[in-house]
Amino acid sequence: MSSDSIDMERRQFLTGTATVLGGVGASVAAIPFVSTFQPSARAKAIGAPVEANIDQIEPGQRVTYKWRGKPVWIVRRTEEQLKALEDSTAVLADPESAKSIQPVFAENSWRSLNREYLVLVGICTHLGCSPSFRPLLSDEIMGSDWQGGFYCPCHGSKFDLSGRVYAGVPAPTNMDVPPYKFLTDTRILIGESEEAGS
Repeated sequence: MSSDSIDMERRQFLTGTATVLGGVGASVAAIPFVSTFQPSARAKAIGAPVEANIDQIEPGQRVTYKWRGKPVWIVRRTEEQLKALEDSTAVLADPESAKSIQPVFAENSWRSLNREYLVLVGICTHLGCSPSFRPLLSDEIMGSDWQGGFYCPCHGSKFDLSGRVYAGVPAPTNMDVPPYKFLTDTRILIGESEEAGS
């Protein structure tokens, strides 16, 4: 074997090795740059769906989760409270929720997928205060037309246990219903809705 052929083989081997090592090095060096194009963990958390476990919520109780920096309430309504929703439509500004921000499935008197569980963004639609939860069906302080619901202490807006606004109060619309879906009988995913195909 001549020295020219040995040199050529050595040259091909060194060229191939340098190419492979250069490709690996370029790939490793590119990782930090490529990762900057991905959304940060904080950005994902701001808009990411939130899973809620509802198996421990007692009838008449409310729990709060945080989604997109806002409080989201889940209320487990009693049969008595559900019946009161049908009886209170005369005092409401928008009982059919025609002017509300909500998924299509919430266009009913209970404004939810499952009559028993209400899911609402816990913010008053007037100036963004957080209403207090007043679930009792009769409350002398709230007036004779009170059937349980939410009261905003900032400017006196009242909402029923479906988040529908009373007539004659500062809040212009019903409380918002976020997109959500049931994953199981005991778990809800807030931030995604089946109707949106997500």
